[in-house]
Amino acid sequence: MVERPDSLSLTLKAASDPTRRVILTMLAQNGPLQVTDIAARFDLSLNAISKHIKTLEAAGLVTRRTEWRVHLIEVNMGPLSDVDQWFAELRSIWALRLDALDAALNEETDDD
Repeated sequence: MVERPDSLSLTLKAASDPTRRVILTMLAQNGPLQVTDIAARFDLSLNAISKHIKTLEAAGLVTRRTEWRVHLIEVNMGPLSDVDQWFAELRSIWALRLDALDAALNEETDDD
């Protein structure tokens, strides 16, 4: 049975590509952009940029809004909260481990 990836995995996979990270940054800085405006900023084909955008859409990092024949792409920062939460959990684990190491080192110096 094939398992469906969780949202955190989709977000990390989508954001793992440098081109997609640049697209996300552009959208965050400039607001909604047309696909052609995004593509104009890269030395890639429109088809390649469209595939990158579809990957970002699948991860929920961007949404597409159509106004007549114009497709506007907007950033959606919501899925990044999953990444932030995951990193917060990792930081707390490391903090606990460092506290334990500090306690062990202090215990050794107290024994000397």
